[in-house]
Amino acid sequence: MAIYNIFPDKDAFIWSQSPIQNTGRDEILEISTFNDPATIDNLNLIPSVTRALVKFSQNQINYALDDLVDVAGGGVYTASLNLFLANASKLPQNYTLECYAVSESWTMGTGRLADIPITTNGTSWTYAGSSESNNAWQTSSFQANVTASDNGIQRGGGNWFINPHSSQSFNYTSDKDTNFNVTPIVTAWYSHSVYGTSPEAFGNEGFIVKYTDSQEFNPDYIQQLSFFSMDTHTIYPPQLQIRWNDSVYNNGGGTVISTVSQSIVTVGNNQSEIQDTEVYRFRIFCRDQFPTRSFQTSSVYLNNKFLPSSSYWALKDLNTEEMVIDFDSNNTKISADPTSNYFDVYMNGLEPERYYQIMIKTIIGSQTLVFENPGDYFKIVR
Repeated sequence: MAIYNIFPDKDAFIWSQSPIQNTGRDEILEISTFNDPATIDNLNLIPSVTRALVKFSQNQINYALDDLVDVAGGGVYTASLNLFLANASKLPQNYTLECYAVSESWTMGTGRLADIPITTNGTSWTYAGSSESNNAWQTSSFQANVTASDNGIQRGGGNWFINPHSSQSFNYTSDKDTNFNVTPIVTAWYSHSVYGTSPEAFGNEGFIVKYTDSQEFNPDYIQQLSFFSMDTHTIYPPQLQIRWNDSVYNNGGGTVISTVSQSIVTVGNNQSEIQDTEVYRFRIFCRDQFPTRSFQTSSVYLNNKFLPSSSYWALKDLNTEEMVIDFDSNNTKISADPTSNYFDVYMNGLEPERYYQIMIKTIIGSQTLVFENPGDYFKIVR
């Protein structure tokens, strides 16, 4: 598999209107800006902004880049931060979110937004740690390449490296899930962790996701985005997704199918249940739907052929019918050896106790066909 998902070590969102409240165990990561002057004045409130924090294990990142991608050996990868939308309200037709690398260590805490009284034992708008420890976010005298922003009333809101960073723009019709390209940030974390060469001591303290400065604390913007957190009871926790091309095509001179419309493609070694710790190699078997008769001792229906190198795999959640891993012309290419076509899946990068449908796409000239056999599905078990 050339797609590996890492799940968070910790996450939370911080809120200017409740500056010492912790939300480390909330099921939601909220990113919002709510600054309508009339509402704020009538309720005697301060401007309201929320920002999301999420961190992934550096050990897991190093494992992916060292052992899977093999960066030292020349392996090339991309990394994306994926947050999945739970709810949205009052969105404008166009808006932009920004993603930066946090520059200061923070504590997740055990709070939820609905806690009464509020929980203060972890990060908040004012504090990187608990309010009891008086570990406030730095708001001035930053080191090079570090900044922060707040409304000048409630100081805090986290701090972050200015570069590298990522942004993503959305319009009225676009998918509201995030897919930040954070490859430069992950590369900087990896280089610092492994080689210690970064001049800004660019250590992994996670990501901060926020609206742009022009939208935050701006009375013309009133909008709210709620994403699922690592404590969600759904299958949509945040993901740091590593992608690379691991395909190797060497079919030993075997016959490649010449037409997709008259071919049968199946996963020959599929298991009904696969452990969540396995790296499983799925073998794809292909034959003509109407094989030519020949003189041989075995059935002509056992004559295995090969899909062309322009073939790809995908996984779909069998229950929700959502694409968990979509076809990708660079990173889900199907490999081949003299036995058959194949692809590898790292099961610990998928949600356990779910059923996944295997899908195969192959392209020959102007022909494209997607194979989705009803029996080609599996369940990941703990």
